[in-house]
Amino acid sequence: MNSKSVLAAVVATVCLASVTAAAGTATAGGPPSFAAGPAFGFVPSRNANHANRANERGHVSLLAWYGGPVMHSTTVVPVFWGSSWNNSVLTDDKITGLDSLYSGVGGTSYAHTNSEYYDGSGPVNTSSISKATKDLTDYSATPSGAPSTAQVLAEVAKATNNAPVPNAYYPVYSDQPRGNAGYCAWHSSGTIGGTRVQFGFFFNLDNDPGCDPGAPTNLGHSQGLSALANVSGHELSEMLTDPQLNAWYDQKGSENSDKCAWTFSGTVSIGGQSWKIQGNWSNAAANANSGYANRGCIQTS
Repeated sequence: MNSKSVLAAVVATVCLASVTAAAGTATAGGPPSFAAGPAFGFVPSRNANHANRANERGHVSLLAWYGGPVMHSTTVVPVFWGSSWNNSVLTDDKITGLDSLYSGVGGTSYAHTNSEYYDGSGPVNTSSISKATKDLTDYSATPSGAPSTAQVLAEVAKATNNAPVPNAYYPVYSDQPRGNAGYCAWHSSGTIGGTRVQFGFFFNLDNDPGCDPGAPTNLGHSQGLSALANVSGHELSEMLTDPQLNAWYDQKGSENSDKCAWTFSGTVSIGGQSWKIQGNWSNAAANANSGYANRGCIQTS
């Protein structure tokens, strides 16, 4: 989905009208300053995406490099935010499932779909993706409605005691449903006390048909976990190829996962399990007309 234009109304709704939302001012003995960038890579609800994807038909726009960095080593630190996460049922289902996904994704043929994108230091390293030893949890109430990137980055600062792992990726999982928000998730980048981090935001997608990939029940995952896994793959892939929002996207602003949102070609194997996760855009596949959707979508490489 084109997060620069098609979802402009959504951006305005979540108070992301400016390129950088600054929050906090460093004072002697006080908390460090932090600054959050805009939200990119929105995973739109299926209905919202249908109209946008139609615009791809008959015209192929390749991703271009705009000079920014890609990820050469990635540490993923999931953050679970909200009082509902203090529940053993959720822990055994979603937290355990997402931990398995992030722990096993490095070096997979699914992750390798991001490997053709590069910066001046070389291509994305899709093998060096690791999950932190410990998840972060915060059982305080999440904001009602759609939070801004500044609010989500503030939560990362809080969860890390203002000492995040430099250049790590912090996907923040809310226990709140999306309500009338037109999207399921997004990713962004920012700084906490001068330390660069990447982060993402995910609604609770239980019983949400607009964000449901329709995974087969025989895969052994709950509907809510399957929905989170799909959009988590979307945002992780975009974070790898466009971590600071200035690397790889097309002329409309769509990143590699945006161009293949809600398109599938079977399942992918991650952590010894099968998952229904969308594919990613490949310029090489598009040039060879070998992709399974829009000429350039691939699910494994």
